[in-house]
Amino acid sequence: MIAASLNSALGRGGLLLMLAASVIGALTIVLGVWQKDRRLLKQAPRYAWLAAAGSVLAVIMMQRALITRDYSIAYIQQVGSGDTPVLYNIAAMWSALEGSILLWGVTLAGFTGAVAWRFRKRSDDELVGWALMVMFVVTAFFAVLSFGPADAFQAGVPVAPDFNGPGPNPLLQNHILVLFHPPILYLGYVGFTVPFAFAIAALVTGRLGEGWLMETRRWALFSWAFLSIGILLGGWWSYEVLGWSGVWAWDPVENASLLPWLTGTAYIHSVLVQERRGMLRVWNLSLLISTFALTILGTFLTRSGVINSVHAFGDGPVGSWLLGGFVVIAVVSLALIAWRGDRLRSPGSIDSPLSREGAFLANNVLFTVFAFIVLLGTVFPLLVEALQDRRTVVGAPYFDRLSMPIGIVMLFLMAIAPVLPWRKASQELLSTRLFWPAWCGVGALVFSVAVGATGWAPLVAFGLGGFAAGAALRQIVLATRRQGWRGFVGRANGGMVVHLGVIMIAVALAASNSFTHSATLELDTDGVVEWGSHTFALDSVTVETNAAESERVLKANVLLDGEQVYSPAMTTYLNQGITVGTPSVRTGLAKDVYLTLEPGAEPGDSTAVIRVFVKPMILWLWIGGLIMAVGTLLAAFPGSKRRRATDAVSAPIAVGGPPIVRDSEQLVTSDPVDDE
Repeated sequence: MIAASLNSALGRGGLLLMLAASVIGALTIVLGVWQKDRRLLKQAPRYAWLAAAGSVLAVIMMQRALITRDYSIAYIQQVGSGDTPVLYNIAAMWSALEGSILLWGVTLAGFTGAVAWRFRKRSDDELVGWALMVMFVVTAFFAVLSFGPADAFQAGVPVAPDFNGPGPNPLLQNHILVLFHPPILYLGYVGFTVPFAFAIAALVTGRLGEGWLMETRRWALFSWAFLSIGILLGGWWSYEVLGWSGVWAWDPVENASLLPWLTGTAYIHSVLVQERRGMLRVWNLSLLISTFALTILGTFLTRSGVINSVHAFGDGPVGSWLLGGFVVIAVVSLALIAWRGDRLRSPGSIDSPLSREGAFLANNVLFTVFAFIVLLGTVFPLLVEALQDRRTVVGAPYFDRLSMPIGIVMLFLMAIAPVLPWRKASQELLSTRLFWPAWCGVGALVFSVAVGATGWAPLVAFGLGGFAAGAALRQIVLATRRQGWRGFVGRANGGMVVHLGVIMIAVALAASNSFTHSATLELDTDGVVEWGSHTFALDSVTVETNAAESERVLKANVLLDGEQVYSPAMTTYLNQGITVGTPSVRTGLAKDVYLTLEPGAEPGDSTAVIRVFVKPMILWLWIGGLIMAVGTLLAAFPGSKRRRATDAVSAPIAVGGPPIVRDSEQLVTSDPVDDE
């Protein structure tokens, strides 16, 4: 009990430090701004670091409680077990409601401390001060959640000395990705707090030009990258664990992660127009605020218990807190935009729809419509249940039918936008720049037909994928020919690498969704079954029990194509009495052969029923994600000939020297091949 009280006491102490430091830090900034006291403003970073230290202490104590099986804590009684392997025992912290809020809190406090460190020499700047204040308020909010409705250190009921907890959900302890997917996804979710905080600070201070965008560019870019990687890892986990052979099911919690990704992607594209031309200021602020608000809404959907999902958990009062936070964010943000409306007018306008500005605006409209479609399909069943007290389901056909045309138009824009100049494009210019990309599209279409692809939707996707890839490769070739290896560096050129990754993912999804074949096969040890140009033979049906006698694994050992043995299995977690399937996959560049074991087999049987899926191009999903990550890193570094954008409305944040004032039509943030 001494160790138990130590874990709980120090954990709560860490949360108290996080809460107190956040509140005092926010009050210090408000008082410093009110009194114009630079000394107070310079003290603010210290409170950010104290809050981060407190959150880290709380997490360390939670991990210590899990490792030592501290069953005096209710949360450890729920997710802890002496039979859980070490890695999954670490991941057990975020396997249920209270621990996931704790993970969010430490991530948020870490970002707050990082912002304080990054701007420590400019902490007396009001813009930085207000941004830190916003982050302090959000950090304090999650600290309150961890103290109240999501108390991870709440005392549990007394248990017997030989009590052994059930461990985390079986689906969260049978694949290593559970150790990485949630933290990386949270880095994306929480990371968008930084640009959101600077956006609110710009609205409060009236510095509404392009200066704050430059300060948050990399924060937004890396947050978007983490969110992208987290979503892809979630798809990989679904593919490897759930046994249905898919990567995306339009599950409400999957949609909750997609929503901020869509608005965040629109923002990352749209902000280029504001930096270059001083346009779309209200649009960019709205996108950024929407992205952050949707991360809170997604947390509400996941942690409130209002939806049933393999990803969702929690049915306590935390839902009302999160929904209230979402409403406050929306109301305050809209009020600030309305207050500053007259100062948000753009000095320029789009000269022609056939320009890079026009393409970015069309791109934004598509992403926004897509986000609305996903949001409507996700919350509609909740609205029906609340208003009519009946349950309804919005299934995959709704999302597939509406998302397919949007995806096709997006691929077309990815092909056109990179070759468009700013302001206006002539017909001769377009025909010259689109010549080789168009031929790449034709080549991709011919190749697709040659290998047997059919159906208008996948063929259009393949052709446009080749078209868009040709446009991206053209830009990269031009840049590398002029600058050597530095042609890969910079937002525009790195962005083209990201586009290549996205195109690979789009083509792989089109292929796997359109041309997956499946069959249910009954195998026996005396024969060979042929199906889909493959042969399957049952070698044996075996059972294994782990050393702790907590897991029983029934395997059907299948000889695939007379070569390697693959072993789809049914794993029974004896402490919980739950059985889950474990697929076995042969991965290849062209296709995967995906095997699952159907219920009914017993150890020593000479027959077994398996389900077989042949999935084209699945590996290219993960390759595309890797290329996106590389492209993001390249885009994070400034290209050559980059100049800072400033104007009379937004004085530079940098200390020293008067602001540089340029005509807003001359704002430049470009890479060398932007206008060729």
